Amino acid sequence: MRNDELQKIKQTTFSYGPESLIFILGDKSDQIYYLLKGTVEFRLSGEKSYCIDENSTLANLPISSGKVYGATVVTKSSCTILTVPISVSYWWVNESRKKTQNPITAKSDFSFPKEVPNTPFFNRFSDACLGNKLSLPTLPQVAIQLRRAMSNNIGVKEAVKIIQLEAIIVTRLIQLANSALYASLEPVNNCHEAVSRLGLDATCQLVMSISMKQLFKSNSPEFTLEMQALWKKSVHISSLSFVVAQECGAANPEDALLAGLICDIGAIPLINFAEKNADSCPDLIELQNIMPYLNPSVGSFLLEKLNFSTELIEIPKHAENWYYESGEDSLTLIDVVILAKFHSYLGTDKAKDLPFINVIPAYSKLKNSKLNPDFSLDIVTQSRQRINAAMRMLG
Repeated sequence: MRNDELQKIKQTTFSYGPESLIFILGDKSDQIYYLLKGTVEFRLSGEKSYCIDENSTLANLPISSGKVYGATVVTKSSCTILTVPISVSYWWVNESRKKTQNPITAKSDFSFPKEVPNTPFFNRFSDACLGNKLSLPTLPQVAIQLRRAMSNNIGVKEAVKIIQLEAIIVTRLIQLANSALYASLEPVNNCHEAVSRLGLDATCQLVMSISMKQLFKSNSPEFTLEMQALWKKSVHISSLSFVVAQECGAANPEDALLAGLICDIGAIPLINFAEKNADSCPDLIELQNIMPYLNPSVGSFLLEKLNFSTELIEIPKHAENWYYESGEDSLTLIDVVILAKFHSYLGTDKAKDLPFINVIPAYSKLKNSKLNPDFSLDIVTQSRQRINAAMRMLG
């Protein structure tokens, strides 16, 4: 957004006395709220509450940014609140979608954020992306053939013929059909029974998810460990995404499983490039620190090259955008991944940088949402068995 456009955004400042009500949990909103001065208390369902004051690092983030308020907020002192229209966030989302729909043809279309060092290594990486000279991973043939065949409305018998070309995928599908994710009294014993139980659309997405592991490969011992860590992290987010989607019913669980796997996929081309350019590559710690800044653009770039859907291409761009607002009243696939990735950071060093979950627009879309005392979702805690089953299936 240009400076002149930013200046036209309507900004309103409000002053409140102590014990004043700012907004109520569950009410509709069309504004993004920021705390400029004072202390406010967030009151959640039940007896849960917490406070934020102007000196808190969380005061740099919105205290509400979704279409529905995630808490009741009351002032504890004299406060100053700034609001801007929520339509600003819609503008950013629409601009992102425009870039996804248009191919990358110029350096301005593939600019790296300022956090990425201006070094020969990263400049060459950018040039390789723009010149289509980047060595990109390819999907296994089984996944490609099945996706192509599904567009021709094939039946279970035809799908099974394709899937049986890869024994490990057959084994994983049977294990999955018999797992806690798809609980049933009757055990599945072969590929045909597994596909029949799971359904064709779900099977296609699951085959794609199982096949994704082949992309996380490296010939270097050092980078092999990095790829393995990346895969393990992606599997965790994927499993969380599956359960959140399954519990909330707004997104297809199998779609969510795949979406969670690809949210950090932009790290793969960077690791592959570093392996082939070891002479100018920064050390591994610096590379790890830069990955989150490169993942949104590089991840979407890779998914476009792999012919993924527009919806999935958007996932890397917004997976850590805690204040993403789609404009939809119900959870979208991106919302599900955001909630899953948020939970994947709980209990880690990154947790200290997270906002409170109830200010995230995706959280406000959950129906009858409940929080644990540690402000995580009850559904995640209660679904540990299914999460573990999904992680075992993906390996």
